[in-house]
Amino acid sequence: MSTPMTSSRPYLVRALYEWILDNGCTPHVVVDALIDGVEVPQEHVKDGQIVLNVSPVAVQDLLIDDHTVSFTGRFAGISRRVLVPMSAMMGIYARENGEGMMFKAEISPEPEPPAPTGRGEGGESSESGSQASSGKKPALRLVK
Repeated sequence: MSTPMTSSRPYLVRALYEWILDNGCTPHVVVDALIDGVEVPQEHVKDGQIVLNVSPVAVQDLLIDDHTVSFTGRFAGISRRVLVPMSAMMGIYARENGEGMMFKAEISPEPEPPAPTGRGEGGESSESGSQASSGKKPALRLVK
């Protein structure tokens, strides 16, 4: 049984943030404001989302860790603390050209189904269970 990997989202957010700044652009993040734990000025939320300028000149004390993005920013002249769980981070892009990345909604991993035993439908024997336990190479698949 393999160990589940942590989310790649915080690593990608940090890398893209640096890449956008290195190219002289302004990083903006798109946040799902309806996710539990999101602390953003609700008066600026539209259609359940908010776009935030996270450039060094726009925010103070920016921290992008493995679980959250947090900073202090000014909204209509009022200093506000912002907290965004990584699960609410929908994307990061450069304001000037739109270059960046949007993320799919994070889905909590489902438990693995029990291994098939005996014969499958139609009478044929099930090989998938025996192949998985015999060291077959893992394969990537698209989960929707």
